This record gives sequence, structure tokens and C-alpha cells, in this order.
Amino acid sequence: MNKLLIVGTVAFDAIETPFGKTDKILGGAATYIGLSASFFNLQSAIVSVVGDDFPQEHLDLLTSKNIDISGIEIVKGGKTFFWSGLYHNDLNSRDTLVTELNVLADFQPKVPQNFKDSDVVMLGNLHPLVQSSVLDQLEKKPKLVVLDTMNFWMDCALPELLEVIKRVDVITINDEEARQLSGEYSLVKAANKIQEMGPKYVVIKKGEHGALIFHNREVFFAPALPLEDVFDPTGAGDTFAGGFSGFITQSENISFNNMKNAIIYGSNLASFCVEKFGTERMETLSKAEVAIRLQQFKSLTQFDIEI
Repeated sequence: MNKLLIVGTVAFDAIETPFGKTDKILGGAATYIGLSASFFNLQSAIVSVVGDDFPQEHLDLLTSKNIDISGIEIVKGGKTFFWSGLYHNDLNSRDTLVTELNVLADFQPKVPQNFKDSDVVMLGNLHPLVQSSVLDQLEKKPKLVVLDTMNFWMDCALPELLEVIKRVDVITINDEEARQLSGEYSLVKAANKIQEMGPKYVVIKKGEHGALIFHNREVFFAPALPLEDVFDPTGAGDTFAGGFSGFITQSENISFNNMKNAIIYGSNLASFCVEKFGTERMETLSKAEVAIRLQQFKSLTQFDIEI
């Protein structure tokens, strides 16, 4: 069975949207990536850090999904990373209310020995130096390294971010971040510039408007499924990344054509994530539900036309 190494935050979130609000709930990039990737036939492990305030039931949830948690460090006396956000009516814009790094401030990642030969590495949104440190610990070059990042690191750690970007095969960012990183407004020009920085593939997420993947001069677009209910977009991008990297790990195929399928699988899983607050929907989601909605995606994009 192929191995997927996931690096990112395991955290607490507190979320408010036009549809309600939560107290502290389970969150973090690695959490969403791991839950999403658990729908594929693979071995996965999370590298992260939490404080001893992190409930055992959350760790048990991850292990129940066959996720190796030996790489999650528990700091005695430490407090877990916490983020709080307020979403506006369109759910596309939000205000960060609280960010408490806590144990994440001094995080030194340690890759489990049996995952130092992972086939695919998914570098979730974290400081670029942490992402680079994980790559330095690997004993063989993975078939694929996927990087997710955000505008925060472009603002405060751009030189370090550019160094890690040189070392990856795929980068996933949203359209606003692609424009900031490249200095180009056109997403086609932005993707070309980012490819020149190192990644062979550039995935640009457009939220409710789907996702694009660029490779050389080839482009593929995957729509987002129109949904009746969207309660909380937190974690949708990470769920997408988990579906994308999970499918690639399972299929052992890193061709551009197969990445088109991976984009669809990622979009499919992300469409469930937004239906409830936090990780709630992903915790109870069944493979049968995933398969049914995948058929909806196929129907949405399939047509016959005479040319």
C-alpha cells in the first residue's frame, strides 16, 4: 500500500458564519487533509504538534480513520494552536478574529521512521521552514510533493517560501494568492510564472467557482458542484488537497491526465466539507455518498457536441 505523508496543523477553530457559530471545535489543515485522504486505499501519517489540552477523542477519531498519529507531538503543559474567524454573507470573505500559535510557535517536525520513504508528501499550510525541514528528513525522493500555502507566508516569509517552492512538484493556492505570488492578474500568466519558480503543476482554487490545474501550456478546469446548503467553508481547501493527494497516492499515476481526475476527487470531497461546521460532515461521510456525488460531478461536466 502506498504511503502519504501529511504535514500541517492539528488545531482548534471557533467559527461564525451567517448560519451560526461554534465554540472551540476540531480544525487544522492536517486534520482536514487526513480525513479527506482516508477515503482512499493508502497508508497515511500526520506530522504536527498539539498541547496536552487536546482531547483524546480527537486523536481517536484520526486513528479510527487509519491515520498514523505517531508524528503528532503532544507538548506537556502546552496549548494547541487556535484560530477564530468570522465569515461574511457571501462566505468568500472572512475576518480573522484570533490567532494563537501556542505550541506551533516552536514546532520542530519529526517524520516517523516508517514514513521517511513516503510515495507522496502533502505539505499543508505551515511556515515554509517547517515544510522544508520535513523534506530534509526524507530518505528518498517522493514520487510527488504537493505544497499548499497562503498569502500570510507571502507577506512575512517570502524568501523561505520561494526556497521551498523550488523543491515541490505541485503547488495549490487560491486565485488571489496566485496573483500576489506572481504579480500577474491573468491566472494563465500567473500559472506560467509560478511554474518558472519550480513546480511542474499549478493548481488554482476558486472556491465555489471550481479549480484549475496548469502544466506547461495545458489547462484543465473542474467546476464546483452547486450545493443547496453551505454552512462553513473552513477546511474546504485542505479537504480538496487531501482528496487530490490521496487519489494520486492510491493510483500511483502522476501524469497530467490523472491529475485531472485528482482535481475532480478533491472537488467532490470538498463539496461535503462545507455542508456542516468544522469536520462534522467529514467524520460521518460514507464511501457510498462519495460515489453518488462523484456521478453527479460526471453528469455536470459530460456532454456530446458535434464539431
